[in-house]
Amino acid sequence: MRNEKCFCWWVRRFCACAVILVSHFSFLISHSFAQFNTDRLIMVGRSALYYEDYVLSIQYFNQAIASKPYLYEPWFFRGVAKYYLDDFAGAEGDCTKAIERNPYVTNCYELRGLCRIRLNKFEAAAEDYTRALKYDPENQGLWHNRVLCHLRSKDYDGALGQLDTMLLRWPKYADGYSIRAEVYMAQKDTAKAVEALEKSLEIDPFDGHTWAARSIISLSRSEWKDAERQLDKAVHLLPKDGGNYINRALARYNQNNLRGAMADYDTALDLEPNNFLGHYNRGLLRAQVGDDNRGIEDFDFVLNLEPDNMLARFNRGLLRENTGDLRGAISDYTVVIDEYPNFWTGLHNRAGCYRRLGMTRQAEQDEFRILKAQIDKRYSGKQPRMKNRPMRKRSDEDMEKYNQLVVADDQQVENDYKNDYRGRVQNHKVEAVYLPMYELALESVQSDVKSYVAFDDAVEAFNSQSHQRQLHVVISAPTINESNLTAYFAYVDTLGIAIADASDMKRVAASLMLRAVAYSSMQNFESAIDDLTTYLLMDSLSSLALWQRAVCQSKLNDFQASEGTNIDMKTANVLMDLSAAIRQAPHNAYLYYNRGNIYVRRKDFQRAIDDYTQAVSLDARLAEAYYNRGLALIDSGRTDEGIGDLSKAGELGLYTAYSLIKKYRGK
Repeated sequence: MRNEKCFCWWVRRFCACAVILVSHFSFLISHSFAQFNTDRLIMVGRSALYYEDYVLSIQYFNQAIASKPYLYEPWFFRGVAKYYLDDFAGAEGDCTKAIERNPYVTNCYELRGLCRIRLNKFEAAAEDYTRALKYDPENQGLWHNRVLCHLRSKDYDGALGQLDTMLLRWPKYADGYSIRAEVYMAQKDTAKAVEALEKSLEIDPFDGHTWAARSIISLSRSEWKDAERQLDKAVHLLPKDGGNYINRALARYNQNNLRGAMADYDTALDLEPNNFLGHYNRGLLRAQVGDDNRGIEDFDFVLNLEPDNMLARFNRGLLRENTGDLRGAISDYTVVIDEYPNFWTGLHNRAGCYRRLGMTRQAEQDEFRILKAQIDKRYSGKQPRMKNRPMRKRSDEDMEKYNQLVVADDQQVENDYKNDYRGRVQNHKVEAVYLPMYELALESVQSDVKSYVAFDDAVEAFNSQSHQRQLHVVISAPTINESNLTAYFAYVDTLGIAIADASDMKRVAASLMLRAVAYSSMQNFESAIDDLTTYLLMDSLSSLALWQRAVCQSKLNDFQASEGTNIDMKTANVLMDLSAAIRQAPHNAYLYYNRGNIYVRRKDFQRAIDDYTQAVSLDARLAEAYYNRGLALIDSGRTDEGIGDLSKAGELGLYTAYSLIKKYRGK
């Protein structure tokens, strides 16, 4: 018995010493991180980059650069972060620094090329792609982007020459023929452009951009029926592209399909509410069908965008006159006449408004100006007639074309640059449609379900121990921005000092937990896991430590999976932690919800559904559990049941569920 007690004393003593040593070591790391563990800094920075904490990631890369400025990686990844923040000049500079340190990395040239494209430095971007191709000559994306750079810098011969090489190497590359068509269009060779587009569509008939490009040629030739057919294909393949609806409305209008044209303008403006052409042309169309009041609304919008647009102002004046707002019409006509004193149609209309208001003297002044012009033979008396429904370019400010639909000055389909950095980083996450795990954080975050406040007994018990900071249960940790970034780093340092100086093991444990949660918010998951593992040496039954360690390991797994690492064993560790936490806190709904998320990632939908079911049985207001269970049911083929759960999630306030219901009901 005595030996047993002695053994227990030594175990406790060993654990206490281990905690102090580990804590002291962690403290040294926190103060000398950049000096001693640059690789770890870069990895944490890349993790923050993956989770879209761009400002935070820049801070980690700054530390790595300060520690080892001769490494190319922190310069490159800081450039990636700046690219996402639209700081293209800063990203270009960082890529240049990376290339100076290692001129053999293709990605550095590729990213700098993309930055230079954004800065309209097309020739310099083409040079970057040329250098990158020396090290990766089979990279089709680099060839693609270089050709587009030559096209944008109007080096058409160079673009065609490179396209010939590309299409010899990749004869089934549909985009190559589409770009060739664009070069021919720039050279005004429509026949060759059509031939190239037809070849592209023969190879890949499911490219909406190519159908849109083909329709532009048909529109330019007034081949309205063909243009509509081609735009039908483009709209089907690119249903979120407002420009295709604008162009199809034009084709329909010229075939007297006014109802169809109006529907297309409505859809285009739902997708792109600030589209100038959509509002202007819909305003004209509404005027034509007698919907004057709503036509005025469209021209109001256009004039908010372009207050000096005299054609829009005159059209609004006409509609105001039609609706009886004579003084408003006179105001618009006057602005136009002041800009164009010889615009006789405007004078004629203003005179009519003056007469209707009984302002005879002003009306006679306008009529005298018109009469004098007729006498001087400067006014023909003929009004413009609609012949074949003419259209004007947007830059054409001829007031006699006030009633013509507007088309863009340069109708061309935007080519996509091949870009691994395009769009949001989260789009690379396979399971992004499922809502994330509940976790611990130092700050509360407003849930999408605004009436719901997450609560857990163990968290409340921890907070009741009079700590300086409180823990909160959140669906996703708050993103650290510039305003609180320094505070987080300082707080971690403070906790490191407290851990090193503390003699009371309870205070050490509390500081470890708080620092782990702080590290989690800072995307430093490995350090958070280290602290939580140390905490569990002291209290192996802590459901909070098991819960947060599982969340951190899961997030670290997602990042490592994106890097190509096999995470099967580590995912099993996450499940073990969550299962152990559930044994200690069987009434915690968030633990079941989190474990359901892990089962979903493993495609074990039935177990996920069981866990989500347990979660909602413990907390019937947990909307996220209904939401994710709905998706799991749909993924397992039980669509009707899944829609029922999504409906419940929406009922509880998670309104994004309704868009999914609409999506899945149509299948």
